[in-house]
Amino acid sequence: MKKIVFAVLFTVLLLPLAFQTTPLEILKLKTFDTFLPEQQPSGYFSILNITEKDIANEGGYPLSRQTLAQIQINLLRKGAIGVGWVIAFPQPDRFGGDFEFTEALGFAPSVLAMYENDTDDYPSTTGTVILGEDIGGIQAQGVVQNIEALKQNASQGIAVARPEVDSLVRRLPLLLRTPDGWVPSYGTEVLKILAGADTYVIKTNENGLEEIRVKGIPSVPVDSFGRKWVSWVDTPQTTLREMNVENKFVFVGFTAKGIMPQLATPVGLLEPHKIQAALAESILIENSPYVPDYALAVELLIFTVAISLIWLVLNVFGITSGVVLATFISALTAFSGLYLIKNGLLIDVTWTLIAEILTGTTAFYINYRTQFKLRQLIKKQFEHYLDPRQVKQLQNNPELLKLGGEKRYCTFLFTDVRGFTAMSETMSPEKVTLIMNKALTIQQKVVQKHGGMVDKYIGDAMMAIFNAPLDLENHAHKAILAAVEMQQLIKEEGIGIEIGVGLNTGDAVIGNMGSDTRFDYTAIGDAVNTAARMESSCKEVGEDIVITENTASQTQMELKPLKPIKVKGKEKPINIYTVNNHEV
Repeated sequence: MKKIVFAVLFTVLLLPLAFQTTPLEILKLKTFDTFLPEQQPSGYFSILNITEKDIANEGGYPLSRQTLAQIQINLLRKGAIGVGWVIAFPQPDRFGGDFEFTEALGFAPSVLAMYENDTDDYPSTTGTVILGEDIGGIQAQGVVQNIEALKQNASQGIAVARPEVDSLVRRLPLLLRTPDGWVPSYGTEVLKILAGADTYVIKTNENGLEEIRVKGIPSVPVDSFGRKWVSWVDTPQTTLREMNVENKFVFVGFTAKGIMPQLATPVGLLEPHKIQAALAESILIENSPYVPDYALAVELLIFTVAISLIWLVLNVFGITSGVVLATFISALTAFSGLYLIKNGLLIDVTWTLIAEILTGTTAFYINYRTQFKLRQLIKKQFEHYLDPRQVKQLQNNPELLKLGGEKRYCTFLFTDVRGFTAMSETMSPEKVTLIMNKALTIQQKVVQKHGGMVDKYIGDAMMAIFNAPLDLENHAHKAILAAVEMQQLIKEEGIGIEIGVGLNTGDAVIGNMGSDTRFDYTAIGDAVNTAARMESSCKEVGEDIVITENTASQTQMELKPLKPIKVKGKEKPINIYTVNNHEV
């Protein structure tokens, strides 16, 4: 049953991970957002924000390109090493300032933005070297290019920012594929011109892109689509009045409301120039975060091992030890996931942790239900034969009871009513039943009082065991005390019957005996048979209590020896004893 439950549970929990369902993908991304370490700025970049106040000072939007040219020149005079206008200029300036702006762009490395649209217009491809098959990547949707005059003195890059399934921007492609080849994204082009390179090196594998490298810059691991995970670095920002840009490449954009779109990111709404600056910073971060192609395979492996271990320990080591071990496994899983994320390897274990909780809860419930059913079985099986305190002890510690059968050294007590047949012939059935029930109840209570267990009733006879299923000190002595007390109570009650009691101590096999569908907790063995024969010999020897030497040797009580008797199945006569005057 447990194997079936585990198989079903494992499959149900595995499917969302294997198929990367949308809710699970969102959960994974949120986990990365939470635990990715904050990265420090590279020191190569600065962000220039053109604010609403700046626009008001210039007479409104759009700013003339003469004004933009002057901004470019002022930035270079302040020590900027290059300027990135994260703005597209697809139409000529109606104020006639294209010449001045074009000339200013040529004074230092400059990059202009292109934005995607649904046209079939694509920029010229960039020189690329492909190591491997030319596969993978993201197809560009067509772009809005800058006017030809500006392109003569500046580079272009596509300012693309496609959101994830939760509508937040986290991964940006370094290159995009066109029908003719590859074109760079904006942040990638910035680094290429700063490094003085003219080509990109693309390394691929069977899944798609693997690495992208620009000469002079360490290789950048990417996913199969060529996307880089963005670290939202707090790049220094400045204004037109301050222009703290010395030895920096400056990303220029508008923060005035209603001009440039704001895109949702894990750190809030950002304008395009801030997003592209973050991409350029991320490319320069050594061991920066990325999702490897084998991430899903590792996540599935961690899931399989962790869930299997959780189920195993909770079913093998019991509830207490199992919970401790399961908690350790979950903690180890969480630590491993956190360690990987902190070191830039974006492999998620969040769903595995959730699955561990669900698996642990299910296993715990099944074990609890099994223990509950066992306790109920114990109660049902022993509540009529043991003292309630003993039943409770067995319920709390089922391991005390070896239901499969065991060899135990016990004292066995048999009783039988004298003259039952004659009584049955002279009394009504109702009267006989009343007397027998009263006699057997007296015997049961006495046995339980002295720590024994009533094993069974056989007509007018009773069998009791001392030292099973629970350990009982001085069980032989207590069994003799029980025999004496039940004789006294039977006489005091005056119900008109007498009983014979036989006792013997020895080894017997004790446990559940019977068929697969019907069984009882009882004892079998020579020691049991001998006790029964002691009871049968009571009439023969003329005593109400007959005790074997095995039992008599284990009590301090003064016993009266009787003449040894021959017992069926025994070669030699057995030494027997009785209690003087039935007094303790």
